[in-house]
Amino acid sequence: MWQEAFSERTDCDWNDALAASSHHGLEELKTFLDWTHIKHCLLRPFFETENYPLVEPRELLPSFEVDLHEYKELPGFSMVAFDRPLQSFREVFQYDVLHGLADWRTEDLLRAPCVLEPALLKANLQTFQSRLSKRLHEKLLKQFGESDICNLPLYSELMPFLLQLERAHVLARNAEGSFSLCGIWASFPSDLDTELKRFGMKIGKFSHSDNLRYECNRLFVYQFLMETYGFPMASERRTSAALFSRRLSRMGEAYLVRVLGQSDRTITTLFSPRRNQRWPKVEKIALVEVPPEQKDALELLRDLGFLVDEKRRAIILRVTYKQHKYDPKNVREDRALSVHRQEIIHPRSGRVLDHLNVLKDAGSMLLTLNDIVRGEYHGRHTYKRQEVITETGTHEQRLKVLHSWLSKHQHRLIEYSDDFFARLTKILDIYLMAPANFEIFSNLEQLHQEVWAKYSAVQQARKIKILEDLRSRQYKGRAVSYRDALRLMCDILGQLKFELVNYFDELVEKALAIGTDVLNDAYLHRNYVERKDDVLTEYGREVKKLYGRLVGLRDDIRSIRKTRQGSRDAT
Repeated sequence: MWQEAFSERTDCDWNDALAASSHHGLEELKTFLDWTHIKHCLLRPFFETENYPLVEPRELLPSFEVDLHEYKELPGFSMVAFDRPLQSFREVFQYDVLHGLADWRTEDLLRAPCVLEPALLKANLQTFQSRLSKRLHEKLLKQFGESDICNLPLYSELMPFLLQLERAHVLARNAEGSFSLCGIWASFPSDLDTELKRFGMKIGKFSHSDNLRYECNRLFVYQFLMETYGFPMASERRTSAALFSRRLSRMGEAYLVRVLGQSDRTITTLFSPRRNQRWPKVEKIALVEVPPEQKDALELLRDLGFLVDEKRRAIILRVTYKQHKYDPKNVREDRALSVHRQEIIHPRSGRVLDHLNVLKDAGSMLLTLNDIVRGEYHGRHTYKRQEVITETGTHEQRLKVLHSWLSKHQHRLIEYSDDFFARLTKILDIYLMAPANFEIFSNLEQLHQEVWAKYSAVQQARKIKILEDLRSRQYKGRAVSYRDALRLMCDILGQLKFELVNYFDELVEKALAIGTDVLNDAYLHRNYVERKDDVLTEYGREVKKLYGRLVGLRDDIRSIRKTRQGSRDAT
C-alpha cells in the first residue's frame, strides 16, 4: 500500500519540475517534502511494522505530553532547508558539505566531464558513507554509484539512507538556483541556558540573582518556550530544532526546519517562508487513530477513501497551530499554542478534507471521561511526567488518569459551553463524591486532593475567564454595554469576596488585575466617572454607581487577600 501512496496526485511530474526550476520557493519545496516524508516516514513504517503505535488525537493537542517511551524500530530524522545558497564559512551551524554537478557547471569548472564527474560523484558518496553504518555502504554504492545524490529527484530514493543518519541533513539552493541536497550530519546549535534565562527575564518570571524565583518558575518558562515552537520538553533533537528555529527567525532567515521523533511518531515542521516573522508557522503530521465514538466522521472518511487502514481507523492528519503571546493577566497564562486548522489527507490523491474536527470533539471527551471513572478506559496517559498509566482498573489508576486528563484539557474546559461543563461536572461529582468511594479515597487522600485541586482550578478559572471577556465587554459570545459589563463584574467579584478562602491565589491576582484594568479605562473616566451627576443621563449615573461599587469590591478583596497572606506568613 505505501508504494502506491499519492500515486493519483495530479502533480506527479512536479518533483522533476521542482528540481529543474529556480522559480519554486519554500512553499513548493514543503509540498514535495510532505509527500516524500509521509510516504517513507509514516506510511512505510505503518505497513512494515507490526502493531505500529498510532497517535491518539489528544497527543496533538497542546499542551504536549512528554513521551517516556522511544520506539527504536521507527524512523527519526531532522532537517533544515534554506531559500538561498549555503555559504559554508558564514553559516551558524556545522555540517558536511555536498557539492552537486550544478555547482561546478555554473562556475565553468567542469571542463572535462568524462574525467571530473566521476570524481565529484565519488567524493559525495564517500562523505555520505563516512556518516553511515558500514553495513549500508555496499547498498548505497550499488544504488547510487553513478548518480549525483544532490539532485532533488533522487531525494525520495535516498530517504531510507537519510533516516539512518543520527544528525540532520540540509537542503538549499544550488548555484543554478534550484533546490538540492547540500549537506548532511548537521548539528543545530542549542544554547538552552541563555535562551531560557533571556526569555524568562523578558516575560517577568525571572529576575537578576533571584535564585528562588528562578527555581520556582524554571519549568513554566521552559515549557512555554518549547511549546511556542511546537514541542514538549523532550529529546535533544527536538530541543535543538526549536532553539535553532528561534535563532534563524531572529536573523530574518526564510527557512524550514523539520523533525520526526521516534517517541512522538509525528513530523513537526517549523516554517518561515517570509522574513522577519515573529514566530515560525508550526505544523504537525501524523498517522492518527480516529476515536470509535466519531461514527459519522468515520463513515464519511470510509466512503471517501481517506482511511489508511479501516480496521485500525487510521488517517493522515495535518494540524496547523497558532502561537499566543505570553500574557500574565490571561487566565490561561500557560497557553502557548492552540489548534488553528485540521486537515485529513487522502492517502492516494493527496486531497485534503478540512471540515472535520478530529481533535477537539466535545462528545468524545465526555465519553472518554465516562470510561475513565468507570474503569473502562484503555490508553496511554503520563502522570506528572513520571509514570505511564495504560489502564484504569483500580481507583488509584483512575485518579492518576483523571489528573492527567484534567491537566491536558484545562485550557479547553475553561472556554467550553455551560451545557457541556454541566455534564462534565455531573460525571466528576458522581465519582469523586460517591459515598461508596469514601473509604477508598481516604486511603488515597493525597491523590484524591490533587484531582480535586485540578477540578476546582478549572471551575474557578471559568469564572475568571468571564471577567476576562467582560473586560472587552463580551459575555458568552455577545457584546454588552458598559453598564451590563460592570454589573456582571460586580456580581462575580461579590461572590469571589465571600468565597476567597477557597480560591487559588494566582486566580485572585488575575481577577484583581482585570478589575484594575477596567477601573483604569480612559473612556469610563472621561464620559462617566469624572463628570458630575447632574449632567449625566440615568444610564450614565448607573454606570458611575456601578464603577464605585467595583472600586469597593476590588479594595475589599485586596484587603482580605493581604490579611490571608499575612496570616500564612506568620504561621
